[in-house]
Amino acid sequence: MNEIDEFPILKEMVFFNHAGVAPLSGPAARALREYTQQAQRAAYVGAGWYRRARQVKSVAARLIGAKGEHEIAFIPNTTTGLALVAGGLSWREGDQAVTTNVEFPANYYPWEDLARRHGVEVVHVRQRPDGRIDAGEVIEAITDRTRVVAISHVQYASGHRIDLRPISDAVHRVGGYLCVDAIQSVGLLPVDVEAMGIDFLAADGHKWMLGPEGCGIFYSRAELIPLLHPPIVGWMGMVDAQDYDHYRFELLPDARRFEPGSYNIAGILALGASLAMLLEVGIDTVWSRVESLTDRLCQGLEAKGYRVFSPRRDPGERSGIVSFEPPAGRPSPQQIATDLEQQKIILAVRSGRLRASPHFYNTPEQVDRLLAALP
Repeated sequence: MNEIDEFPILKEMVFFNHAGVAPLSGPAARALREYTQQAQRAAYVGAGWYRRARQVKSVAARLIGAKGEHEIAFIPNTTTGLALVAGGLSWREGDQAVTTNVEFPANYYPWEDLARRHGVEVVHVRQRPDGRIDAGEVIEAITDRTRVVAISHVQYASGHRIDLRPISDAVHRVGGYLCVDAIQSVGLLPVDVEAMGIDFLAADGHKWMLGPEGCGIFYSRAELIPLLHPPIVGWMGMVDAQDYDHYRFELLPDARRFEPGSYNIAGILALGASLAMLLEVGIDTVWSRVESLTDRLCQGLEAKGYRVFSPRRDPGERSGIVSFEPPAGRPSPQQIATDLEQQKIILAVRSGRLRASPHFYNTPEQVDRLLAALP
């Protein structure tokens, strides 16, 4: 693959904010152009868009280790996927949901709303001062009243990656479920829902999957799908949905029940093209390249007196996010980010720290350019 051809942004800037909103991959951009040409010239005639959408589900299933397309639904964003679980399970007063105190808001508000509506107790495990979420502390928070542990695979601000399997084992022992916000890992890190014991997973495609905003994937373990009543019920989620003249209120038995209406075809085709590219490159290769780039960045930051906040001592806790702080006496993180943008070097600021998040197509030379530009 020619990275310059597939990622022309390489010629325009140093883009290190894939944990925010990534550029479209070349395959995704081509899929969007092909869609608009078809839609303009012939509408849907001969396009086979919904057949192709099913193929995208199969690709997504391969990417995360799901059994097949029957466990995958398309969602407009991560929030919707997490809300499918929070709003779809039957809750009783006194039930518990365990999460952390540093989740992205998408994985905060759906659970807090349960306290208002159903009297559910939401338990927040606190991030440690070193940026880690201790899996043991999450497990200690689980009780026989815990219905769901809702946690990010990778934390958006610190970049800390948590070991999900022991948490899954613990919550399953009390009859609960593991619901994962995986937007900061799918497309970058190896994710295997079976091996990790994940029951539900949600991830929008506009970060590490290199797709457009407004189209992501939701996974539910097949045997749990009947337990989730869709918070939004629509015609496409029903058996015999194409029989418009006869109403039959019977939800589909697979993940399609969570898709109430017409698809975001443009987004799905673009996302599918990017996922196919990532699988062709190989997720292990993607992660190996990103780990090498972030290692180079961390070494350079420390040599320049910056403090790396992201936990990286254990290889299993690393991610594509490097959160770091300038030494005393330097400009503020926000000022540094603003100045870097003037030099066409794009970072983000989260929780008062600079955050860099390169992808596999970025280069060591771009890392060095960032390091040279830092005050």
